[in-house]
Amino acid sequence: MNYLLLSSNFELYLLRPFTKEKEFANLHTKFGFMKSLCYYISTVCLVFLGSSCSKTNSFDDNRSVFRYNESANIQTLDPAFARNQAIIWPCNQLFNSLVSLNDSLQVEPDVAKRWNISEDGKTYEFIIRNDVYFHKHINFGKDSTRVVVASDFEYSFKRLISEQLASPGAWIFQYVDDFKALNDSVLQIKLQKPFPAFLGLLSMKYASVVPKEITEDATIDFRIHPIGTGPFQFKIWEENIKLVLRKNPLYFEKDAQGNQLPYLDAVAINFLPDKQSAFLQFIQGNLDFINGLDPSYKDDLLNSKGELQPKYNGQIKLLTGPYLNSEYLGFRMDGTDEVVKDKRIRQALNIGFDRHKLLVYLRNGMGSAKVKGIIPEGLAGYNDANLVTYDLVKAKALVADYIKDKKQKPKVMLSTNSTYVDISEYLQREWQKIGIDVQVDVTPPSTLRQSMATGKVPFFRGSWIADYPDAENYLSLFSSNNFAPNGPNYTHFKNENFDKLYKKSFTETDIEKRKLIYQQMDEIIQDEVPVIVLFYDKVVRFTHENITGLNTHPMNLLTLKKVKIENK
Repeated sequence: MNYLLLSSNFELYLLRPFTKEKEFANLHTKFGFMKSLCYYISTVCLVFLGSSCSKTNSFDDNRSVFRYNESANIQTLDPAFARNQAIIWPCNQLFNSLVSLNDSLQVEPDVAKRWNISEDGKTYEFIIRNDVYFHKHINFGKDSTRVVVASDFEYSFKRLISEQLASPGAWIFQYVDDFKALNDSVLQIKLQKPFPAFLGLLSMKYASVVPKEITEDATIDFRIHPIGTGPFQFKIWEENIKLVLRKNPLYFEKDAQGNQLPYLDAVAINFLPDKQSAFLQFIQGNLDFINGLDPSYKDDLLNSKGELQPKYNGQIKLLTGPYLNSEYLGFRMDGTDEVVKDKRIRQALNIGFDRHKLLVYLRNGMGSAKVKGIIPEGLAGYNDANLVTYDLVKAKALVADYIKDKKQKPKVMLSTNSTYVDISEYLQREWQKIGIDVQVDVTPPSTLRQSMATGKVPFFRGSWIADYPDAENYLSLFSSNNFAPNGPNYTHFKNENFDKLYKKSFTETDIEKRKLIYQQMDEIIQDEVPVIVLFYDKVVRFTHENITGLNTHPMNLLTLKKVKIENK
């Protein structure tokens, strides 16, 4: 018998697969009129065809579903467009790349079981596993699947960089001269010049392997019907309502005991836009996991020391760890606002507030105040010598010197979004104490990003989450060759010495020597202050006690192949 479950937020689970696609389509049509009702009534659970409603994740045949909410919209499931966390998370369950990053940011084999790098650092040869299969699809013919070969990566990479596709991830091959499959088992990639961070780039979801038989079928929209090789395979997507992924029975990875991964039977993703509503669903047991801190619920979960509130002991687990995310405020260095272009004002703003207090009172201790430049803790190039420290006396003196010179009190406008209003208002009060009048302008995130790219805001809130685990990724924000809107240099910072060091870092293959170059570049950023680094972030995750195998990741990557749900 086939079971269909509909619940309060229109959770649509296929407990057992329908034998025919038409059979499911008929049932979906039959019950479609109930969609709105089920979505809005939070206490109703309707069960059809013999299934029963339960708050547990285990069905009557011990099948388990891991449920989380995505407050942002998922625009696509095509890994070539995995440009943000909302898209990356499901793509990480659906697709594999040549290599992957573990929880310690070490590059590990994925579809490539090993690789060789030439002495000049410009030629890579990847040896492809022979036991990785695409998810089943009728387009693969009689057996409905086939093994992945090196030419699949050659095709996937050509697709990624094609002008016709216009993928935002094409840049990861900017230093690649050529790539080709030497045979079914060997893929060769040649670089234009040595680039030590290249393996990290290949771990990104952009570089996932996809099947030509599916992506080039004009009758299939790969955006909403993806076929990959990952631990889970696509099942259903009701956009903005529910996304369901099912266990891939052909997945190649096993655990240390030889058990096939993944352990879960399915992953279900909700799309509640309100984070407080998602938090209430989590507390009620309808979600298994929430990520990050939101002002609407952070104090209910954590005290000011970053510890779980006693009332949740034994019910909820707090998971924290380093996060390669630098939260900052940026200045447009070549704009029309003469106040922010004055180094004295930028320096005064940088040392004119207490980062430790900011984290304690506004972030419940979740973050690091050990700020220097843009490179966060955990990456080669960061060091804790000469950290930025709160200095009220020096900040006031810098402002007084500015007023004496310019004959006017400095005024600046800080542009931010609604998520950071509390931090912006805290800074506004602190900076008033040193004599700087700061106005806060709150705009939608998309509008703010556009204004940053086009230079319409002189002082803005930003953040940078690492695309790959190398400090070069952060330092690229200040290369004069990367001016926005054609690159990530939103400040339009330009420094001749910085540019020379940046160029030199690409040719240095010795890790320790490259680390010293990175440190020199970071010190330039600290001295010139094109950005004020507020803090280095932490990954914060909350799960129920019956969830095991869920870890933190320094890039906040969600990996579910080793997660288990134990019956309560």
